[in-house]
Amino acid sequence: MLLGPADVRRLAAELDIRPTKKLGQNFVHDPNTVRRIVTVAELTQDDVVLEVGPGLGSLTLALLPACKTLVAVEIDPVLAARLPHTAATRAPDLADRLHVLLADAMRVQAADLPAAPTALVANLPYNIAVPVVLHLMAELPSLTKGLVMVQAEVADRMAAGPGSKVYGVPSVKLAWYADARRAGPVPRSVFWPVPNVDSALVAFKRRPDLLSTVDRKALFTLVDAAFAQRRKTMRAALSGWAGSAAEAERRLVLAGVDPGIRGEQLSVGDFARIAATV
Repeated sequence: MLLGPADVRRLAAELDIRPTKKLGQNFVHDPNTVRRIVTVAELTQDDVVLEVGPGLGSLTLALLPACKTLVAVEIDPVLAARLPHTAATRAPDLADRLHVLLADAMRVQAADLPAAPTALVANLPYNIAVPVVLHLMAELPSLTKGLVMVQAEVADRMAAGPGSKVYGVPSVKLAWYADARRAGPVPRSVFWPVPNVDSALVAFKRRPDLLSTVDRKALFTLVDAAFAQRRKTMRAALSGWAGSAAEAERRLVLAGVDPGIRGEQLSVGDFARIAATV
């Protein structure tokens, strides 16, 4: 049922597909890897899974038995048109669970989907991984969990906590929605073509909305300002955001945050308290 290296290359040749860097196309051709992804995703038969960038269908075929419905969002019209046929051929008893949407994942909204997704499971193009996850978490409140395969360095940033050298804007913004953790490495050899970077899995679960008193856009603007110049203290970094260094210091003190601290030391809760000050 699952696609192996020969299957992937045959399909690509049949469709005259040449993987492009622009679309971040690196197709998984290792059955053990896609089985592992499905296992780590902890799906149930009640889950409606959203897969972004299904490509030739390697992960799609592994997901079909593990969920109630699978919505695959594909931006490439050739790949989107072929995916239902691949599912019907290799998993005929499960093919009716698959719904393919030809669309840009960065523009997907809840109304575009045939069912409200509960889980995001995807091999994401490296160049848009973080924006896609943040967009989907914002647009699809039904998403309660996710497992994405991304560039290893991106995985580190997404899962980093305060105090880490790689903690920054992606870390805080994802933390607004969910608790994230690194869920293991993925070797380069499982992809075709072989990428020149390492990959890793990131798992996340949506947290209860404890920060509903703070506007998300306001918080994200604050976070962008705090990390725009990482070496600056919060008093200096937020001077433009607050209108002056003195006003930034006043609001930091009001929020219970040391004005001399740097952004990488603050949790999403700290940022929320600062954003809530007036």
